[in-house]
Amino acid sequence: MSTWWENLSFVWVYAGLLWPIPVLLFLYHRQQHTEPAQKAIYMPTFAAQSVRPMQTLPRSQWLRWTLYLVIWTTLIIATMRPTFYGEPIALPNEGRDLMIAVDLSGSMQTQDMLVADREVDRLVMVKHVLNDFIAQRIGDRLGLILFADTAYLQAPMTFDRNTVATLLDEAVIGLVGESTAIGDAIGLAVKRFQSKPDIEKVLILLTDGQNTAGNISPEQALELAIAEDVTIYPIGVGADVMLVNSLFGQRQVNPSAELDEAMLANLAKQTGGRYFRARDTQELRDIYALLNQIEPVVDEAQTIRPQMSLFMYFLAAALLTWLILAALVIAQRKWRWSLAL
Repeated sequence: MSTWWENLSFVWVYAGLLWPIPVLLFLYHRQQHTEPAQKAIYMPTFAAQSVRPMQTLPRSQWLRWTLYLVIWTTLIIATMRPTFYGEPIALPNEGRDLMIAVDLSGSMQTQDMLVADREVDRLVMVKHVLNDFIAQRIGDRLGLILFADTAYLQAPMTFDRNTVATLLDEAVIGLVGESTAIGDAIGLAVKRFQSKPDIEKVLILLTDGQNTAGNISPEQALELAIAEDVTIYPIGVGADVMLVNSLFGQRQVNPSAELDEAMLANLAKQTGGRYFRARDTQELRDIYALLNQIEPVVDEAQTIRPQMSLFMYFLAAALLTWLILAALVIAQRKWRWSLAL
């Protein structure tokens, strides 16, 4: 960590050579007013009277000269264009487009997940773990698709990971219906990828069911994904076992019975991706860690240093000092006029 003065630089440093000019003029002016009034031959008896004593400036005049000097100094510093450079920020040398599609169908409210020893629904668990994954995707452009009866784009491709995470947190179950349009979600993702043909295109699809709605089938969407070279990583969300209360006491059920794993696995196989199964929070975390290895965050090879120009602050200081000087001059004149009266 460097100190602040090490991060300070001047664009036109040689402009500082102008600073002594008014100082030299002032000294020359003082010398002219302190030399003997006459340079002829003086009579010895009157020599002492012929030489004027050293004149000293009044206190108010010293203050005015000081303010003049401050104004000149701040203007010179502003002319030198001082610039403050921040700490280096690493930039990736390349990135990828990564679209995340999240299921908002009614089944996502099934409370078969645990977060911090608290029973929550599937969407809450997905949000909890997915936020960490989003924060790690430095250098990738992220997009967010939410789907149920249909699919819609919640966040277009952006480097702003915080915005994507915020929009994900605001998603609620039932926002666009109760069904599951997996084909529409894939088709919308492929459409958003079409404007970037020369970059890696990855779709992470999180769902807990099967395709029950939408304008295109998963098979049709798969053809589009293959044509556009989109890699799909489907994640089936939901526990295998859940205890429910009934008239005969508690019994075990499979809350993920409607999950179409065969279809999701085929999507992954045909596009060069991989199908994952997330039965609990830790399993989903492990999946995201594995995705970071399969689709790694790019190496940070370049750096930039944010810079902030400071010349306007010195211009403001010069203006403020000039106002103080003007107020001082006006006050002195009023005082003299009052004495004259």
